[in-house]
Amino acid sequence: MSAVSLSLIMVGVLLGAAAQLLLKAGTNAVGQFDFHWQNALPVAAKMAQQPAIVAGLSCYAISLIVWIMALSRVPVSVAYPMVAIGYLINAFAAWAWLGEPLGAQKLLGISFIILGVWLIARS
Repeated sequence: MSAVSLSLIMVGVLLGAAAQLLLKAGTNAVGQFDFHWQNALPVAAKMAQQPAIVAGLSCYAISLIVWIMALSRVPVSVAYPMVAIGYLINAFAAWAWLGEPLGAQKLLGISFIILGVWLIARS
């Protein structure tokens, strides 16, 4: 895999991970909610006013373009498993930024995922 291809994949993964973290931060600010027909517009308006949610959606939009560029260079069977690296990024970032727990069982599971990604990348 070329450096450009790997860079595109990693930028796409990082943008996807950032999007998840920003969306979570935005929903933390909004608070728990349920969608009902009666409150769909007020909840949507409240979410649209959250800078973190808008930034998260923007990261997803940019990641889509980057991901398409990556897929034009790399087989999907190689590129897509790399998305799993986002689990590692999100777990540590959520622990550091959002105070989410990161226990031994979660770390073991993430280790297995990373091992699988490494094996696929070598194929």
